[in-house]
Amino acid sequence: MASELAALAVVSAAVAGALSYARLATSRLAPGIPRLAALLPVLLFLPILPFAFSSIHLRTVSAFFLVWLCAFKLLLLAAGHGPLHPALPLVRFVACAALPIKVRDDRQQRQQPPSRSLPSGFLLSYTAKAALFAALVSARCYRSRMPACAVPAFDGAHVYLMLELFLASAAALARALLGAELEPQFDRPYLASSLRDFWGGRWNLMVPGVLRPCVYRPVRARLGPAAGVLAAFLVSGAMHEVMFYYITLEVGTGEVTAFFALHGACAVAERWCAARLGPRRRLPRPVATALTLAFVVGTGSWLFFAPVIRSGLDKAIVAECEGMLAFLERAARNLAAAAQLT
Repeated sequence: MASELAALAVVSAAVAGALSYARLATSRLAPGIPRLAALLPVLLFLPILPFAFSSIHLRTVSAFFLVWLCAFKLLLLAAGHGPLHPALPLVRFVACAALPIKVRDDRQQRQQPPSRSLPSGFLLSYTAKAALFAALVSARCYRSRMPACAVPAFDGAHVYLMLELFLASAAALARALLGAELEPQFDRPYLASSLRDFWGGRWNLMVPGVLRPCVYRPVRARLGPAAGVLAAFLVSGAMHEVMFYYITLEVGTGEVTAFFALHGACAVAERWCAARLGPRRRLPRPVATALTLAFVVGTGSWLFFAPVIRSGLDKAIVAECEGMLAFLERAARNLAAAAQLT
């Protein structure tokens, strides 16, 4: 833990320095090739930083933050598009670039003034999710005895809660630093009634937030909406292969890309069918939601989780989760004991 905290401090300082340079360089250059050339050293430097961590979680999360989201935001900055802009205050620029957050625009801020305090409902919701995640980690030893149909749902719930808790923690840190209202990272994906609803409007919203301007819109303008959707899913698959490399430290097998290519093709087919059937012939929402989640979980078990389970790293990931929970439990007990003494 001590070595990981030291690595976290070093990586944080390196990221802050690199992004400070990025802000300074782009403030002096016009969008286009000059900006891209100035940002190239940063884009080449960021992929190295996650290797400072031996923890699978920290290595993968830092890769997601820096190698995917931050790099795509810097590419948009090179083209003169948001969410980053050289005129942003330095702390906000670094936070928005390095963390999976998006600050609400000025109109939204006026409608809902920023507050540094978290609403009680937010705290209650994430306390319940943290407790459920801890229960899933504790129950992982029984996974091999579960019915085959329950295992994909168990794995899907584990990944969803782990991601949401990690991203919510990053958002809470950014909220404290910036004192600004942030857009949510998830919007109850378990209520999605279609693949387009799941991937485009509910699941890990920072990813479609960068894929739309970087991939979907340019391809759509040239080749049409269907090609734009397929291109966005293929790029997402390729970037997930990169994320899996940081998890397994092995070259990908292509299964994760196949998972996203399949979902992209099905999302295009889904849109085509919806346009021809019309709203009156659509499935009832509960049925559509059940079918959508079954498809996501089933194909995820077949293609998405396969590389990690095959390598045995799922056990190492769970062991890290158990260690973190034990660490937090000890810290809570120490704080309680200190409070009693005072």
